[in-house]
Amino acid sequence: MRIGLTYDLRSEYLAAGYGEEETAEFDHEDTVAAIEAALARLGHRTQRIGRLHRLVAKLAEGARWDLVFNIAEGLFGIGREAQVPALLDGYQIPYTFSDPLVMSLTLDKGMTKRIIRDAGIPTSDFAVVHLPDTARPNFAPPYFIKPVAEGTGKGIDARSIVRRREDLPTACAELMARFHQPVLVERFLAGREFTVGIVGTGDRAEVLGTIEVHLLETAEAQIYSYGNKKEYETRVTYRLVKPEADRAVAEAEAISLAAWRILGCRDAGRIDIRCDENGRAQFLEVNPLAGLHPVHSDLPIICRHVGVSYETLIARIVDSAAERR
Repeated sequence: MRIGLTYDLRSEYLAAGYGEEETAEFDHEDTVAAIEAALARLGHRTQRIGRLHRLVAKLAEGARWDLVFNIAEGLFGIGREAQVPALLDGYQIPYTFSDPLVMSLTLDKGMTKRIIRDAGIPTSDFAVVHLPDTARPNFAPPYFIKPVAEGTGKGIDARSIVRRREDLPTACAELMARFHQPVLVERFLAGREFTVGIVGTGDRAEVLGTIEVHLLETAEAQIYSYGNKKEYETRVTYRLVKPEADRAVAEAEAISLAAWRILGCRDAGRIDIRCDENGRAQFLEVNPLAGLHPVHSDLPIICRHVGVSYETLIARIVDSAAERR
């Protein structure tokens, strides 16, 4: 197939004056190069497109592809991850990963948890705070707070755990001033944390594997924060865990697969799970546009732990998407 590549290159945004944190989700050149090389080895012809505005220009020029391998995150708005998929839908060009509805829904962590909760999938108590003075959840502290629509651990640090109810409005106000969006307040879960990798769509979706996140003494305690993710080589250890002899892992994988199917996610991605004080797994959030850096990203890390090559992962993503052609 002739496959176009859509992506947001972090170096381009940094050169344009955007900051380190606001570009944290964007991709590096070596990620694009690794995907391109894997597709070439699989026998496909590739063309680099780049970000949304370049896609618009190429479509206007008459360019078309059999499939677009889309990892573009977008920059503005709650629908930023949906912009490239929506445009490609308009031109009837198939693409990898989820559709505009799913991309918009899952970026909003509060809306996602409402769907998950209504579907009967375990998730922690939560509230979405739009104004600091309204930060009065109907559940007891400690709380865990984060921006409602960010990824890569942005906005998560030692201040994310709020242990007293009276401190919550100030903590929410600080986060709102920094990210200009509502704040998700959850009941803090003190147990184990897992990342579950999934590949496939609908009934064909399956769990690739699960890793447990272990924070080292050098890490910010109790949280998989932006800083811990950025400095993961010295702060974090990832351990492959299996469901056969571990009830929490079995629960985490069952919850993840059910959530993936209910939300309508496609091709490949990750779901984050954390256990409560009783060891019961709870849905945290889903990443339907998971990072694909061959070394640093969680999904390829899971693949390495279970003996799935990077090329095989890319092939499975393309094969899943190609069924929609």
